Amino acid sequence: MLEIRFHGRGGQGTVVASKMLAVGVAKEGKYVQAFPEFGVERRGAPVVAFIRIDEGPIYIKSKIYQPDHIVILDPTLIGAVDVTEGLKPGAWIIVNSEKEPDKFDFGKDFKVATIDATSIAIKYRLGSKTSPIVNTAILGAVIRVLNPCSLESLIDGIKEEAPVKPEENAQAAKEAYERVKGGDL
Repeated sequence: MLEIRFHGRGGQGTVVASKMLAVGVAKEGKYVQAFPEFGVERRGAPVVAFIRIDEGPIYIKSKIYQPDHIVILDPTLIGAVDVTEGLKPGAWIIVNSEKEPDKFDFGKDFKVATIDATSIAIKYRLGSKTSPIVNTAILGAVIRVLNPCSLESLIDGIKEEAPVKPEENAQAAKEAYERVKGGDL
């Protein structure tokens, strides 16, 4: 089973990202669970979402305590919350940042990939310049790094689930897929 934890802030599309990925994965016949954990439900507050992917039925009903990988939609959360809590050694940490992966020090147990999802979201006018919605751009990086489903299946999921601008959201994911940095990508 593949378990991924998403860290973001309210208004960035963290919960919708996990749902879009789940739809893409399900299109390939895999079993999937996607669900959020809310604290204070307001724009800008930390939000966590989870996704489980497996070849067979998933019976676990708890949040993910030991994720295989994490995705960080807002880099200001690094240091503000323990984003690596329970993270398994060898995991990928995918960060929305214009920085190179080696600029992040999460320790030698983890691999880091970065994607400037913010600039991609702004380019495609997803959200506003001051509050871009980075979820679909970060998903393009997730597909490239973790390969839970094909880019085509993800694009189908984005087009089905995007509340607005489905084509622009799909283009953001495609561009991020091509631009993600890290490891041997």
